[in-house]
Amino acid sequence: MPRVCTVCNHPQRHEIDKELVAGGTNRAIAGQYPPLTRSAVQRHKDEHLPEKLAQAHQAAEVAESDSLLAQVKALQVKAGQLLEMAEQQGDVKTALAGIRESRACVELLAKLLGELDERPQINLVQSSQWFDMRNTIMAALDQYPEAKRKVAAALLAGEDI
Repeated sequence: MPRVCTVCNHPQRHEIDKELVAGGTNRAIAGQYPPLTRSAVQRHKDEHLPEKLAQAHQAAEVAESDSLLAQVKALQVKAGQLLEMAEQQGDVKTALAGIRESRACVELLAKLLGELDERPQINLVQSSQWFDMRNTIMAALDQYPEAKRKVAAALLAGEDI
């Protein structure tokens, strides 16, 4: 049966974890929080604290990304307001600049939200390597006419996708 972590079950676990993160020694922490032992604090530090720190780091990253999104959304609103002001004043040059900035904000938001994929796309069906590979496959199937017909039909159907 696995050993129960006395630090995890300690009523002051949060304070103990904070002291461990701050660099407190196992001996000092164990002395400050009876009935803990130095080895119990060490085991907790080795086995449970890294997971807790990883969760805290992940939560911090989520908070940071939420803040970044909020900042970009605020910029988008501000750019829209300035665009509207320029239009009302008949300032075409400034209005065009406002449109560019609004577009840039929308583009950045789409990237941050994963809605805009700028990775290059390759059409394999039109690549020279695909033609060579297809010809090699078909030549290898010359001895098997039925299989060759089925593969050819499947390849043609796949090329129409």
